[in-house]
Amino acid sequence: MTQSAQLVVIGAGPGGYACAFRAADLGMDVVLVEPRAQLGGVCLNEGCIPSKALLHGAEIIKEAHHMREWGLDFGQPNIDLDKLRGKKEEIVSSLTQGLSGLARRRKVRVLNGYARFTGANQLQIADETISFENAVISVGSEPVVLPGWPEDERIWNSTGALELRTIPDQLVIVGGGIIGLEMATVYAALGSEVSIVEMSHQIAGTADAECAKILHQTLEDQGITIHTGTRVVSVSTSQEGVELTCEGSFGGSLTADNVIQAVGRRANGLKISAESAGVHVLENGIIPVDEECRTNQPHIFAIGDVTGNPMLAHRATHQGHVAAEVAAGHSAALDSQLIPSVAYTQPELAWVGLTLREAKEKQIAAKETSFPWAASGRNLASGGGAGLTKLVYCPETHLLLGASIVGKGAGELLAELVLALEMGATLEDIALTVHAHPTLSETIAFSAERALGTLTDL
Repeated sequence: MTQSAQLVVIGAGPGGYACAFRAADLGMDVVLVEPRAQLGGVCLNEGCIPSKALLHGAEIIKEAHHMREWGLDFGQPNIDLDKLRGKKEEIVSSLTQGLSGLARRRKVRVLNGYARFTGANQLQIADETISFENAVISVGSEPVVLPGWPEDERIWNSTGALELRTIPDQLVIVGGGIIGLEMATVYAALGSEVSIVEMSHQIAGTADAECAKILHQTLEDQGITIHTGTRVVSVSTSQEGVELTCEGSFGGSLTADNVIQAVGRRANGLKISAESAGVHVLENGIIPVDEECRTNQPHIFAIGDVTGNPMLAHRATHQGHVAAEVAAGHSAALDSQLIPSVAYTQPELAWVGLTLREAKEKQIAAKETSFPWAASGRNLASGGGAGLTKLVYCPETHLLLGASIVGKGAGELLAELVLALEMGATLEDIALTVHAHPTLSETIAFSAERALGTLTDL
């Protein structure tokens, strides 16, 4: 069987379906190819959404424990694992069905199967051939598998961890990035004794060091053990569990019922025979693109994780819009330097733009200012713990260069600062914007006021 399309999109994750839908809205004839039976990719089916559902449960448990200090004791939580797992799957199912409906209404043809390029303008999916004018590669990434580890069902990747098969008594997570920290938050709240092993000397390595330190301390206060500056040198399994031998800041062994590998993701660019279309793919699976998301073949685009870091769903979505608009003949591009990052831990850690360390490395004149959440009335009245809002700015022009927030709801608060950076806002713009009181958003204005010498709340 043979089909043709103006645009074929390979992969129906957040970038892929956004691209397909935008292209259809612009009048293009679109085919969307996805190996899964449902749309949404890793993010919706195995990543962003399932993890947030579980993190919400973890937050409720944590809040219930915390309220004992306020005289409100709800007792020990009774965890029905099957029901919790079912609720997570119900949310995912609702969203994937919604995407299928959106595809039908836009007349986007959806084909299920693995796509391979067989030429510069041709794809093969099982026994079906698709000829296309333009193509968008949105095949995402997969968890990195650490070499030399034994194959054992007690060793999970991030996908396995989100299946919530059991609540282990002892859990070790290798990797202190966003995925590892979020999984630690979930399983610690559910009752596991959690240890994190991180090779670098800071969790959430690209985040502001001071904010990361606050999160580190808070997680340890919650009972999570964190070993930074530590690497795993060997792994063995026995009937008793999985044993990890470590060296570095922590030298010794850790034994666990289960281990999660959370050391990053690898782009899937080598899995689609892109060379048959003349598309350049790096050895690590990344497909290089320009600001219009074009590969070295002008009619073939790539978006999302397959184009490298930052591997974040919201970046993929915006790249998808850009690729669709360019393929439809419009002018579009993406400046990927302002992609916000959020660790949905408790508290959350969120950042965008430059940290002071990055500014120094790039020889950009910069200073930083901050406001501690210990002085925030809303934070204290809401039972919030440690937190900090930090701004990085140009000392001469006061132009905002970056921002970091650690605290409850930091991911939501960061949006104001992403917009401020996009709009070229200065400290004066932020300080003179009236923020409602009492809110956590006030800490943003207070940080700016502190640098300007007008702060009266410290």
